[in-house]
Amino acid sequence: MTKVRTRFAPSPTGYLHIGGLRTALYAYLFAKKNGGDFILRIEDTDRERLVEGACDVIYNTLKDTGLSYDEGPDAGGDFGPYIQSERKEIYQQHAQMLIESGAAYRCFCTKERLAEVRAEKEAKGEQFTYDKHCLHLSEEEIKAKLDAGEPFVVRQNIPAQGETTYSDAVFGDITVPNADLDDNVLLKSDGMPTYNLANVVDDHLMGITHVIRGVEYLSSTPKYNLLYEAFGWNLPEYIHLPPVMKDKSQKLSKRHGDASYQDFIDKGYIKEAIINYIALLGWNGKDNREIFSLEELIEAFDLSGLSKSPAIFDVEKLTWMNAQYIRGFSKEEFIRRAMPYFEQAGVADKNLDLITEVMQPRLERMTEIPEKLAFIGEMPDYDLALYESKKMKTDSGMALGVLEPCLELLESLNDYTKNGLHDSVMALCETLGMKTGQVLGPLRVAITGTAVTPGGAFEAAELLGKDETLRRLKASIEKLKKA
Repeated sequence: MTKVRTRFAPSPTGYLHIGGLRTALYAYLFAKKNGGDFILRIEDTDRERLVEGACDVIYNTLKDTGLSYDEGPDAGGDFGPYIQSERKEIYQQHAQMLIESGAAYRCFCTKERLAEVRAEKEAKGEQFTYDKHCLHLSEEEIKAKLDAGEPFVVRQNIPAQGETTYSDAVFGDITVPNADLDDNVLLKSDGMPTYNLANVVDDHLMGITHVIRGVEYLSSTPKYNLLYEAFGWNLPEYIHLPPVMKDKSQKLSKRHGDASYQDFIDKGYIKEAIINYIALLGWNGKDNREIFSLEELIEAFDLSGLSKSPAIFDVEKLTWMNAQYIRGFSKEEFIRRAMPYFEQAGVADKNLDLITEVMQPRLERMTEIPEKLAFIGEMPDYDLALYESKKMKTDSGMALGVLEPCLELLESLNDYTKNGLHDSVMALCETLGMKTGQVLGPLRVAITGTAVTPGGAFEAAELLGKDETLRRLKASIEKLKKA
């Protein structure tokens, strides 16, 4: 049995788009599920759209997400080079083979002539296809043009009659009339290939057994198959994936600035959660399970779970899943991952065990940490309206009556752990004859400057320490007295 070999072949034209990362993930999962190889190939023949540093983004993203490729530009392998711009001579040789077999021909048409043909077609309400003008040039005419140094492209010679049919693992049998296919350019005038030629040549020479790519290639695959036929090569298995949509009518688009993997990392999403969620954009396991590690995805992945329907990218669902991952970390792992955010919040030298206890169950994204802990570094200038609560029937006047006995109590305490604070303040509530919320709500506002904090007043006081807690409490009492 032939060893399974899949490939991910992105263009280095910017960041790695979510749809592209899903293609890479499925290609990786299918290869690993079947004991095969996953290959990275860089398709950089569109020189005008190249973005400096984009290759490094691709390498780093795949490695960061755990999608380790067995062969690639920076990994080596027996079928390189793995960057298309370094394979120019290979494409030129194969283009010449196609010319000699009659499956392709040189086209010397100028841009002006092509524009005229296009205008004529559009005037008749017809879709533009090349009119095979240069297919009919004699050998003498071709030689004369070559000797004169006229620029040319190489076009595929699509049969004018008949149909081309192939089978796709997701969409079944696909039949396209040859008349609907254009004699597309295979080799540009600068000697660089188009996708039409390069993907066929590279997939064959690199031994790719299963081609996994977006559904946008579904209708053009027949012309690629005509090239396989012209070369006398076996076809790979095709697995075309439905699009990832931002809503019911719009696809996620790199050109329109839709989010990339790095965007979500920068927003505080966990890489494992991103990969897990992307796996579910067009695929479902047999038991409707939603949380998978990468190893579990390899075990569970099966082509039968792929959908024909477009997948809607739901940021709320990703956020929910991200929260599940955060809550599933051990304390040590959470602290390790949160440390950059702790440092940003200026709390890296505080009681991280306590911070983790109050933060971890409440976070959806890691980037929330600095904002939620900002009160520790600096007491905000808050509005006295924070003391008002219809539920607790509190206002600033009542708050003053609560905070003054709280100050007296907290000054006398030496145990500033949350447990020690809890026992003493709860006893005070009983003494005052007040509900817990009527005391703890104003106390939290008075020492944090906000009505919402991770954890409650006791945790905040322990994190702040006795001196800072008392300083803030006194300042808040003065603020109320001046009101």
